[in-house]
Amino acid sequence: MYRIVWQYDVRPERAAEFEQVYGPEGDWVQFFRSSADFLGTELYRTDQAPSRYITVDAWRSRPAYESFRKLHSERYAKLDEWCGQFTVHERTLGMSDDGKD
Repeated sequence: MYRIVWQYDVRPERAAEFEQVYGPEGDWVQFFRSSADFLGTELYRTDQAPSRYITVDAWRSRPAYESFRKLHSERYAKLDEWCGQFTVHERTLGMSDDGKD
């Protein structure tokens, strides 16, 4: 399984919208579900900084994720750009690949 961990600093007034878009039934999950290799997304909010969120996206493998990104690069970029309205800052915290499918 391949996981990607993201951190978002969300505009406080847009937190509810962010949670809808990035949550388990949100726009990103709906988009990723077009791939049979997508396994799910988890959304967490930190207690120390209420406007800081973490997402963990799980894919069957790194090549599966990279193939999806390449195949859907235009749509991915448009959704990512649109979601910028909810955040002040976004960064990748890390990736892990257990090497198992």
